[in-house]
Amino acid sequence: MMTNSVQTLSESQRRLVAEWAAECAERVLWLFEAESPSDDRPRSAIARARAFARGELDTAVEIRQRFGGGSAAREVKSPAAAAAARAAGQASAVCHMGAHALGAAAYAVKAVSLAAPDRPEAAQNEIEWQVGHMTVAVRSALRSLPPVGENRSGPLGPGLLASGQLGTIIRNLQARLADDNERHPNHLA
Repeated sequence: MMTNSVQTLSESQRRLVAEWAAECAERVLWLFEAESPSDDRPRSAIARARAFARGELDTAVEIRQRFGGGSAAREVKSPAAAAAARAAGQASAVCHMGAHALGAAAYAVKAVSLAAPDRPEAAQNEIEWQVGHMTVAVRSALRSLPPVGENRSGPLGPGLLASGQLGTIIRNLQARLADDNERHPNHLA
C-alpha cells in the first residue's frame, strides 16, 4: 500500500524520475563492476528501474524484487564501488517513493567524488550533468519534493540522505532546481 507522503510522488511522476535516476546510477556503475564484475545485482536494479519507468513493472512487483537481491554495496571494499551500488539500489526504490531519485543522484555524485579524490571538481561536474539531463517533467516532479531533512515521511527526512556528503549533494541539487525555476519559470528544455 502506498503511503500518503509528499515524497512519494504520483505513479506517473515516479515513472518519469525512475528513468533519470537509472541514468544517474548507470553513469557510475563501472566503479562497482570494476571491483565485482560477476555481481549483476546493481545492473539488474537499474534495469528494473528502467522497466518500471516504461510501465513494464508495477510497484508491488518491483518492491518485492528490490528486497530479494540483498545489498551488493556491503560486499565490495572500495567506498566508490559501494556508493555506485547504492545509487543503483536507490534508483530501483523510486517505484515506491519518488524521493529515492535524489538518493540515486546523490550516491552517484558521491561515487564520482570518492573515485577522484584528487579532482574536487568531479562532484560538481557530475551534478551539472545530472541537472542537464533532466527533462522538464523530471524537473517539475523533483521540485515538488520537500527540502531534504524537513519532511519525516520518507527518505529525504532526517537521516542518512539528509546528513553528511549525501545531504550536501541533495541540497545542492534542490537549490539548482529552485534556481533554474526562478531564472527560467517557463523553461521547456
